[in-house]
Amino acid sequence: MHRYFPHTAGEIEQMLARCGVSKIADLYSDVPPQLMLAEPYRLPAEMSETEVREFFDTLADMNRPLKACFAGGGFYDHYTPAVASSIASRSEFLTAYTPYQPEISQGTLQYIFEYQTMMSRLTGLEISNASMYDGATATAEAMMMAVAAGRKKRRVLVSATINPAVRAVVDTYARFHGVEIETVKETDGVTDLTDLARLLDAHNDVAGVIMPQPNFYGIVENLDGVADMVHAKKALLIMNCVAADLATLRTPGEWGADIACGDAQSLGIPLSYGGPYLGYLCATKALMRKMPGRIVGATTDGEGRRCFVLTLQAREQHIRREKATSNICSNQGLMTLFVAVCMSLLGTAGLREAAYRGHQTACYLLDSLLKAGRCRLRFPDKPFLNEFLLETEVDVDMLISRCMEQGILPGIKLGENLLLMAATEMQTREDVDRLTAIYKSLC
Repeated sequence: MHRYFPHTAGEIEQMLARCGVSKIADLYSDVPPQLMLAEPYRLPAEMSETEVREFFDTLADMNRPLKACFAGGGFYDHYTPAVASSIASRSEFLTAYTPYQPEISQGTLQYIFEYQTMMSRLTGLEISNASMYDGATATAEAMMMAVAAGRKKRRVLVSATINPAVRAVVDTYARFHGVEIETVKETDGVTDLTDLARLLDAHNDVAGVIMPQPNFYGIVENLDGVADMVHAKKALLIMNCVAADLATLRTPGEWGADIACGDAQSLGIPLSYGGPYLGYLCATKALMRKMPGRIVGATTDGEGRRCFVLTLQAREQHIRREKATSNICSNQGLMTLFVAVCMSLLGTAGLREAAYRGHQTACYLLDSLLKAGRCRLRFPDKPFLNEFLLETEVDVDMLISRCMEQGILPGIKLGENLLLMAATEMQTREDVDRLTAIYKSLC
């Protein structure tokens, strides 16, 4: 028996017989052969603690320090106040589990309540949960809310300008919940509202419409009249938004949306190889009972003291598991705390200042690249906040390679000659100048 595997050959045979197969490979019969590992795992020999530390130190030394990040695509390099990490790493928060006896967890309920209050104000909608695993799953859950509210309606329209990663998760949820997804065409980088109207007229079973703001290309779309168009067909308008941008742009509530969703990573959570992040989900009060996750309310106890409680607990898994909405657990409580601390420190003025600086840097970046030549803005007549799509004659792969050698991540390649670039308050004019110098060397 291998030292890393505790099961004997006899035990394995018993388990396989119970499963009704003769060998372990049969359990993977539906996996395409080209995806199967054709050789044994290269497991290293056992090491002492000192050797393990040296091994990982060697791996860490291979990492290149990131000096400037101009990549976006849904996740952005924003400033993280030091106190946020300090508070979130305190043992009473870091080790706390989801409170199933919430009345004795007043501290946890208080920060969730404060997070929900700030997110409600940020989105212009009446209620917020706390919270979802990420922006993609939050959008999928918003779709399911619309379907639940629409009763027998099982069709959802999704703009072609939404983040492809978000769309992939929405498609997965839809596939296994019997929801029909149709794409609203894109024209010149924005949602084709004529096509939206056509699809709404063509079907009487549309439960919701999902629109991005800003869209995947960084364009701030004009959604005037969209809510009226959607509501006229008894459907719900769902807006997927970059959370930090809502401090500057019109809120989903002002656009007439029923649900706002997306990733709250931009509210101070550091970039971290994909997570943990935080998906936010806000809605009108009429949809409260359709919303997954926790909702905390403020009240007074028998002695008149302010206290916090979980509302609508019948929705929770520990009360009516068979009728529960999605399970949202402790990790997201910790990320909720992180964002609540960041938002409380920055405030409305701080979030707007950060957005303003990001916009100014993005404009300086675009202007510098245009002056360098051999490139243009892919959608020149469309407004953007801090992200844009650059079309260039320069070899994009070479540009990314040269920039990374200097510790700069210049953007996300979307095509042979397309680079999605973003800026926040973290990038300086000097960072832009270094990137531009590398770009010029390739012209």
